Amino acid sequence: MLPLLLRLGWVAAVVLLATSSSRASAGGRVTVPVKPIQVGPHSYYVRGQASEASGKNQGFMSNAGFVVTPAGVVVFDTLGSPPLGEELIRQIRKITRQPIKRVIISHFHADHGYGLQAFKAIGAEVWAHRDGKLYLESDLARQRLEQRKRTLAPWVDDSTRLVPADVWLEGDTDFELGGVRFELIHLGPAHSPEDLMMKVSPDGVLFSGDLLFTGRIPFVGEADSKRWLGAIDRLLAFKPRAMVPGHGEASTHPSADLTLTRDYLLYLREVMKKAVDDFVPFEEAYRQTDWSRFSSHPAFQAANRVNAYNTYLLLEKESLAKE
Repeated sequence: MLPLLLRLGWVAAVVLLATSSSRASAGGRVTVPVKPIQVGPHSYYVRGQASEASGKNQGFMSNAGFVVTPAGVVVFDTLGSPPLGEELIRQIRKITRQPIKRVIISHFHADHGYGLQAFKAIGAEVWAHRDGKLYLESDLARQRLEQRKRTLAPWVDDSTRLVPADVWLEGDTDFELGGVRFELIHLGPAHSPEDLMMKVSPDGVLFSGDLLFTGRIPFVGEADSKRWLGAIDRLLAFKPRAMVPGHGEASTHPSADLTLTRDYLLYLREVMKKAVDDFVPFEEAYRQTDWSRFSSHPAFQAANRVNAYNTYLLLEKESLAKE
């Protein structure tokens, strides 16, 4: 009997060790600093690093926000991994014990939505625009998840999953929680089809998602840059006291801080349109373009070529649509 018990004890130890190893590989606690910054009486955000997602920054390269009310907390975006989502919850708990009631997702790109698992685990309700469904069900979303597993292990791994919204919004939506009024404004398709902003009325704070990047080159990807430029004009019309971008420092001078994003998009469209109109192949057009105006900004090396190529393809489509 004793040898059997010993064997059972050895098996239990192996199972415990395997479980511990599995938990570690499922994403250890992040060690990058995640520090809330207050931008209004109820409003806070955490600022990601000005670089692309990497093991060095553990995927913390985008912003997320939260609003504390007497009846609960509303979160805007959830960062780029489940462990980062857990860390955001820990930071919120340092400020309030109010329950986290609702999560608003600006768009479902990896750096804004992979933290959703942590919030679903504590019972938060997720709201997003219905156009996000198309992305979550796409091959592109699955490919991005596989890419993140390779580049952001162990923080993103086989336990990381794409989490859909509980409530899919049709368009603009207002709600109130604890006497604080929130306005959700759909400005997509722009940076993404589902772009949502959140205005916290009593604070005069606008959470813009990736419609605004401050201090770095924006990621354009497959964005509709023409409509993105129109969305920037709408952003300015709100005249917020403070605007929290998807990346970079919060702005108290939105008209000035939107300049980099706007000027970069305009320049991309200008030089790529000329190439398309003159039937210049992309590679040749890219080599001939003077990028010096933007090349010193963070994320230029990582993002600019992809941004230019996708803009070239977009302008080809726009040109064909006119014919």
